[in-house]
Amino acid sequence: MSKNKKLGLNTICTHVGEVKDEQFKGAVSPMYLSSSYEFLDVDVKRYPRYFNTPNQEFLAKKIAALEHTESALIFGSGMAAISTMFLAFLKQGDHLVVQNTLYGGTVNFIKEEFPKYGIEFTFTNGYKVEDFEAAIQKNTKLIHIETPSNPLLTITDIRAIAKLGKSKGVLTSIDNTFASPVNQNPMDLGIDMVMHSATKYFGGHSDILAGAVASSEEHIERIWNVGKNLGGNLSDMTVWMLERSMKTLGLRVKAQTKNAKKLAKWLEQHPKISKVYYPGLKSHPEYHLAKSQMKGFGAMLSFELTNDLDSQQFQKQLKLIKSSMSLAGVESTMLSPYLTSHALLTQQERDAIGLSNQLIRFSVGIENIKDLKCDINQAIAALQ
Repeated sequence: MSKNKKLGLNTICTHVGEVKDEQFKGAVSPMYLSSSYEFLDVDVKRYPRYFNTPNQEFLAKKIAALEHTESALIFGSGMAAISTMFLAFLKQGDHLVVQNTLYGGTVNFIKEEFPKYGIEFTFTNGYKVEDFEAAIQKNTKLIHIETPSNPLLTITDIRAIAKLGKSKGVLTSIDNTFASPVNQNPMDLGIDMVMHSATKYFGGHSDILAGAVASSEEHIERIWNVGKNLGGNLSDMTVWMLERSMKTLGLRVKAQTKNAKKLAKWLEQHPKISKVYYPGLKSHPEYHLAKSQMKGFGAMLSFELTNDLDSQQFQKQLKLIKSSMSLAGVESTMLSPYLTSHALLTQQERDAIGLSNQLIRFSVGIENIKDLKCDINQAIAALQ
C-alpha cells in the first residue's frame, strides 16, 4: 500500500508527486523538457520513452498515492495504458475474460488486435460474478471489468471479482475512469491493477490526453517492460499540465458528483425522460452494491428521452451544456453513445447490451444546477 494513504485526499492531490524546485524555490513543479540526460555517474538513466523523466516519475507517485498502490505509470492515452497492460500479461494462447458492458474503444481493440497475437477472449453475458466465473477457462490469465460501466452505469461487485480471480489464480484489472479515485479505490477491494483514461477526471479541463495504470511494483515493472518498447509515453509538457490539473481533482469531482446526484433524481421525475441510469438512485438495481464499494456515486449518468423526441435535435438545442465527444471536464457535456463511444459496435451488438439510440450520456460539470435544469428544459421545449 502507498505510504501516503493516511494523508487526506486534497493533500495528496496538492502535494504528493510535486517536483521540488531546489534552485529557485518556486511554488509549483518545474518542467523538465529535455529529451536527453546524463548517463555517466548517475543513479537513473533517464529517457522520455522509459517513463522516468522527473515530471513523469513524480506524477506517477501522485497517482499511486490516490489509488493506494505501490507504483504507477503515465501513458499518452487511456488506450495506450490499457493496451500495454493487456499485452504485458497476455501472450499467444492465453485467455481474457472481459465484461460485456465496456468502453467501445476497449472492445474494438480486443476484437481487432487480439486475434493477431493469438490471444483468446470471452465477453461475459452480463456483469454479475456468475457471468465471469462461467467464462473462465483453463488458460484464463486475466479478468477485466469496468464499474460503473460506460455508458449504462452498471455496477460490478469488485470484491467478488477480486475473490474469484484469487481463487482461480487469475489476475484482475479494472477501468476506474468513471468513478475516479475520489469515489472508488479498487485496490482496497482486492483488484490487482487499476487503469484510467487520465484524459477524463485526472485532466478535468478537456485539454489533456493521457492514461494511467496503478498497481504493485512487480506488476508495474512488467507493464513498463512492454511500455518502453511500444512507446506510449506522455510528453513532459502534458505531464506538467496533468499534475497541475490533478491538484483540484478532489474539489472538482466532489462538486460534480453532488450535481449529478441531484440531476439524476430530477431527471427521473421528468415526463420527457423515460429512464435514468445512475447508481446513486435507489431505483438502480445495484444501488446497495454501489453504496458498499463507492465513496460517492460519481458524476456520470445516462438517460433515455421519450420516443417522441429526436436525441440529436435535443442536443443541438442545448445552449449551456455542450454536445461533446469526451467527458469529465468542469463543463457539462452530453453525447449519443451510438454515434460516438460505441459507434464501432454494430446495431446488433448495441441492442444486445441495451444501448438504445435514445440514450444520452451526461457528464455533469460544476455549473449551478439550476442553470443545467433550465437548459435541459428549454431544449426539450424547443422540440415540442
